[in-house]
Amino acid sequence: MTGRRGTCARDTGETSVRVRVDLGGGDASVNSGVGFLDHLVETLARHARIGIEMLCTGDLHVDDHHTVEDCALALGAALDDALGERRGVARFGSAYAPLDDALARAVVDLSGRPHAAIDLGLRRERLGALACENIPHFVRSLATAMRAAIHLDVLRGENDHHRAEAAFKALALALRAAVARDGDDIPSTKGTLS
Repeated sequence: MTGRRGTCARDTGETSVRVRVDLGGGDASVNSGVGFLDHLVETLARHARIGIEMLCTGDLHVDDHHTVEDCALALGAALDDALGERRGVARFGSAYAPLDDALARAVVDLSGRPHAAIDLGLRRERLGALACENIPHFVRSLATAMRAAIHLDVLRGENDHHRAEAAFKALALALRAAVARDGDDIPSTKGTLS
């Protein structure tokens, strides 16, 4: 396994994103311009015990979609970079996380094959400046760029803030388990995770 650090710079006509991650830990410094998105990514960093630095300048005068999508793609690419050939990782992780009335379940496979199945059951249109429809879109984009399968469900909960945050806590715990060091081989009968 390499240094378990990764970076991504993503520049488009809509956004400019810089991300650095450290699978060995560290602080979270997140500024996307969308407060609730920052809160969710900081939650992911804290509970996954992954250092995340993210800075995005986006076309928020249009709406939050491009910023959310490109932050997720850049974060996923930086995580993929940190994982390298995925030698010596546990590969699989699963977790439940409660937050008051909400209970979420996440399952992660660092398979090298992107897939996302997400059911958060959010009912509000927005949480702060973040459109609720963009929360599952963030996770789908993250899975694509990270080349991972992510299954994420909120099993119960009345409060959408709690539902979204519990989902990211569960995702963080599952990701923490999946990226944990476990031997020195590539955890696949194929000999590759691609």
